[in-house]
Amino acid sequence: MIDLYALYQRMHDNNIMLTFKGEVTFDLIDSILKIMEGRLEQLEDNRKTKKKVYNVLVECLQNLCHHIDFSEPGKIDPDDEHEYLRKSAILIIFSDDDAYHVATGNYIENESVNNLNGWLEEINSTTKDELRALYKRILDNEKFSDKGGGGLGFIDIARKSGQKLKYNFQKINDLYSFFSFQINIPKN
Repeated sequence: MIDLYALYQRMHDNNIMLTFKGEVTFDLIDSILKIMEGRLEQLEDNRKTKKKVYNVLVECLQNLCHHIDFSEPGKIDPDDEHEYLRKSAILIIFSDDDAYHVATGNYIENESVNNLNGWLEEINSTTKDELRALYKRILDNEKFSDKGGGGLGFIDIARKSGQKLKYNFQKINDLYSFFSFQINIPKN
């Protein structure tokens, strides 16, 4: 039998506020946002920090939506690995003395890795002013992807957090890699 108390204690010791693994749906995202809004009201006194954490979380969840296949709503067939990889993700929100941390992970097609990696590298290589200009340039050019964002979500996350984006790609098989993403939002 799994030692739930040990798991609970590890989560408590690591200040894990929320964790989820499984199929991502719009209803789930709505629930997560409501839960976190309440948790932040309880835990964070600084209104500006609360707003930053919430806004970054919204962007992170929207990024998950853009990479998750919602074309066939419903439960994941556990025997269909391809379907599972298209719709499954992980989300962890935790805090420490210095910051709140939002971490997400989801499967992406290998053919998308180079473009996404290049985009994230470009964002991380910019200054605060360059990031603002890049954001405006994308808005002015109205170059949006089929999924809607044009990359604005990652720019927003970098701007709102004031931090560099942390990420990793782990090749799983010939079709998919696992994209891990983490952002830290400093406490004021």
